Amino acid sequence: MTEDIDLEQICKLVVIGGGGVATVLLTPAALAAMGFTSTGIAAGSIAAKLMSYLAITGGGGVAAGGVFATLQSIAMGGLSWLGAGFLGGAGSTAGWVLSRICNGTRTD
Repeated sequence: MTEDIDLEQICKLVVIGGGGVATVLLTPAALAAMGFTSTGIAAGSIAAKLMSYLAITGGGGVAAGGVFATLQSIAMGGLSWLGAGFLGGAGSTAGWVLSRICNGTRTD
């Protein structure tokens, strides 16, 4: 018995999986481009400006355990398995949303 291959479903799986993989692989490069490096915040970078802004609005310091500290931690030590799973899930969700948008705009 032969079944027809549903190319639309295969395409959805590729987009969803690709979104998850791309997110996990590109996160370290994106952080480095913003100035979060393995040795600290790069001077004059987006991260340095953000840190300055957060320090001014936070009364002189950046909160430990906040988003900024987490991003710097990832840049210095890489993603944990939990972090990679979280980002992979977020990227896969974005891929799913993209596939739904693309399928909703078909002109059959």
